Amino acid sequence: MPVWARNDAFPSAPEGWGWVDFKEKIHACESSASLIDAIRQDQDAGVELVWMPGRDHMILPEELPGAAAAVLASRQRNAAANLLDSSGNLRWFGGMLAGLAAYMLYQGWHHAAPGERLGGAWHAMFTSMSIGITLLMFLIFAFIPWYQARKRIRELARWTDGDIAAVVPVLRFETWLHHQQAPITKMLLGLVAMVALTQMLGEVKTAGWAAWMALFHNWEGVSAAGLMKDRYLHGEWWRLFTAPFLHGNVVHFLVNAAAMLYLGKRLEVFARWPHLSLVFFFAAGVGGEASARFVQAPSVGISGGLMGWLGFLLVFEALHGRLIPHKANRRLLAGTLLTGLVGLIGYRFIDNAAHLGGLLAGMLYAVIVFPKSSSPNRPNSTVTDHIAGAAALGILILSAMLAMRNILVWC
Repeated sequence: MPVWARNDAFPSAPEGWGWVDFKEKIHACESSASLIDAIRQDQDAGVELVWMPGRDHMILPEELPGAAAAVLASRQRNAAANLLDSSGNLRWFGGMLAGLAAYMLYQGWHHAAPGERLGGAWHAMFTSMSIGITLLMFLIFAFIPWYQARKRIRELARWTDGDIAAVVPVLRFETWLHHQQAPITKMLLGLVAMVALTQMLGEVKTAGWAAWMALFHNWEGVSAAGLMKDRYLHGEWWRLFTAPFLHGNVVHFLVNAAAMLYLGKRLEVFARWPHLSLVFFFAAGVGGEASARFVQAPSVGISGGLMGWLGFLLVFEALHGRLIPHKANRRLLAGTLLTGLVGLIGYRFIDNAAHLGGLLAGMLYAVIVFPKSSSPNRPNSTVTDHIAGAAALGILILSAMLAMRNILVWC
């Protein structure tokens, strides 16, 4: 069996009955009845793992005998609360989007010639960068959470004892993955955060605190270390490696950081750390080169490397069908489709060439390096993998340091 499905996938169980929350705090219970009652009264899905006599290791609440009704009641209550919260966000972001759209229509109508007012109004709205950014925020922070909450409620409505057993593999996979360590992913995120902090300091120095705190205000440093296409094509090759560590603004950094943690941890845990740095290095380079050839505007951000991780995982998990539960792959596919939709909506300020180049690079890497396997075990790393991975990681560290140096000198 794959590691997440084995009896020892979770921590050893203490004596008696009890449960563990997401902060790994232990809560002992007197009996099976009190444990089931704790599950039923669970707020915010806080009961992550439980234990019982006769089991050497902890298990999921869904695996506890006799707890199906309590688990269902808790999950339904939490799903209803999530739907309520997401519905509020949907109305708030929707109102903001509608108000901005109305304002842009008015501006286009007001400033257009009398015979061209209708066309001018529509042109002003559909070409507005503010509309595009607000629409992306509406999708990411409002519509998608609302849709997921509604989907969760529909799934819970179909739960029976058999349905709970069917979802246990995916739940075990996600819970086990949550407990794994991913030090190289955190190291890369730390490098990106250090460069972002350097950009912030440069922003404070040149434009003051007010500009630094604005969510969509463009950060400094793009000219110093970003992928300026004319300079790159005329000899400043190092920009291909420094640009991925820069970001355009606060939102750009936060969205990429969240994706980096999820995708990087998944890749590092299952394909091992050398391929984490190698795929990022390769995909960021290919994505940057594609951007340089097909996009004239300057580029920054780790999107090429992230899309490389995503493309790698799509192929890797398809080639290792027994290692990852089939339903767990759907989230990656949904992420790919969502990224494509976001790219279509925000094509005026999103580097789709870098996204596509990075995605294809990651997929190609997986096809070449990892052949199809029927084994449920994670592949082992070779000495060559460690040497190449360490070299790629070293180049990435030096690139981040060079980016910080150039930003500080430029500011």
